[in-house]
Amino acid sequence: MLMRAPLDIRSLVEARRPGYTLEAPFYTSREVFDLDLDVIFGRHWIFAGLEAEAPTPGDYRKIDIGAQSVILVRGDDGDMRAFHNICRHRGAQLVTAERGRVIRFVCPYHQWTYKRDGELINARQMGADFDKSCHGLKPVHLRSIGGLLFICLAEKAPDDVDEMAAAIEVRLAPHDLRNAKVAAQMDLVEHGNWKLTMENNRECYHCGASHPELLNSFSEYSVGFDPGAVSGRQQAEANAYVEFATKSVADWEACGIASKPVEHLKGRASAFRTERLVLAGENESQTMDSKIACNKLMGTITQKKLGGLHIHTQPNSWHHAMSDHAISFCVFPLSPDDTLVRTTWLVHKDAVEGTDYDLDNLTKVWKATNSQDAALVERTHAGVKSSAYEPGPYSPFTEYQVDDFVTWYIERLGAYLAEG
Repeated sequence: MLMRAPLDIRSLVEARRPGYTLEAPFYTSREVFDLDLDVIFGRHWIFAGLEAEAPTPGDYRKIDIGAQSVILVRGDDGDMRAFHNICRHRGAQLVTAERGRVIRFVCPYHQWTYKRDGELINARQMGADFDKSCHGLKPVHLRSIGGLLFICLAEKAPDDVDEMAAAIEVRLAPHDLRNAKVAAQMDLVEHGNWKLTMENNRECYHCGASHPELLNSFSEYSVGFDPGAVSGRQQAEANAYVEFATKSVADWEACGIASKPVEHLKGRASAFRTERLVLAGENESQTMDSKIACNKLMGTITQKKLGGLHIHTQPNSWHHAMSDHAISFCVFPLSPDDTLVRTTWLVHKDAVEGTDYDLDNLTKVWKATNSQDAALVERTHAGVKSSAYEPGPYSPFTEYQVDDFVTWYIERLGAYLAEG
């Protein structure tokens, strides 16, 4: 029987060609996938969910990343906490439901019982010398940034998250996501490697041919274009958009709404980008008619036309926040060939479905866009499995953020390999 030689991941990392897609094994290999779970998802800040998913004490959400299972729970004091989803007795998982509400966490195996802050309060028949205080639930690093919940499974979490938090908090403040309400949530399994899902998200090169619903709201000049390849008419339109966008951002900033781009997509552990993107013309939101979908505006916002706040965090999330609603996306690897994409729509906590917003109108654009993206990821994953595949070049005008994502990924693997 012919034995396959172990994959030389170090050589693949060192051979990565800047400005080009990755070699096929990065997308198809089980060895690389397992390394991704350990190095990328096991040692960095990962977007896990939203405070709005657990609005009252006892509400919890279970997050699975490979073999790791984490409980996000709202405590009696109103704070969010994260714990490993294992009993400290013999390791049984405490919860199997993806979401729920508990008074206490009770292990179904031997009924060890924990408070919502992780304290062990009951362990039957363990003897008089047993110290319950040494056997509380194991905590997971948790950081809420403007209502976005990030976890880190490592013993020591990267501390450069503080800069990311400072940039994102101030920009999300007007939207007040901590006090928003989940209007809808959708899980979609894309049949492709998680990195292809993220690469697809980091560009809009494909949008013109693939996302007519999404482009109802955007100018074609807001998502990157080659200035050397446009006609005189297009150049005039592009110049007009840039002038319009510059004035809009200046006006928002003058009103105390932080909007200018901040970009640190590589060269650091906790990499991110945020910018309030100007929508086209009089467009207000990412809906089919480009008007607000919810009449009750978010947080402290009073003007409908506030563009779309974009947030990208490496390695697994992106977010859009408009005046009337916000949309949050997170990615979890399931296998080398499958990826879970979770989309959550948020509205003002007091907004009433059927009165303030129509759920179909609120979700229609991104339901369509997600389905279109899933098809593109599946086609690409099938292609990179071919023996004819070789890394192709990124467009410097519309795909530089894809290159930045791949560069960040290679940097993080390189840093890990350098340790050993």
